Amino acid sequence: MRALDVLGRRWALRVLWELRDGPRTFRALREACDDVSPSSLNQRLAELRGLGVVEPGDTGYGLTPAGVRLGRILLELSRWAEDTVRDRAAK
Repeated sequence: MRALDVLGRRWALRVLWELRDGPRTFRALREACDDVSPSSLNQRLAELRGLGVVEPGDTGYGLTPAGVRLGRILLELSRWAEDTVRDRAAK
């Protein structure tokens, strides 16, 4: 339940999305997230680090192996949602 709580908070999924192609510095991540406030971004990063899906590194923040795995799960969830919407529209 903790994971769902953190992932449901504003900017959490966006941060994960923006890190999907590799690490980003705090500044680059903030810009990619439509200039989210520094305090909000710091809070989300701390929560995502607490889940073990994001970690700071030499080149910025990046996904851990668990974060990469979570990304694949979220992509599958997105596909499921798109299929469900399409199936309902066809009826």
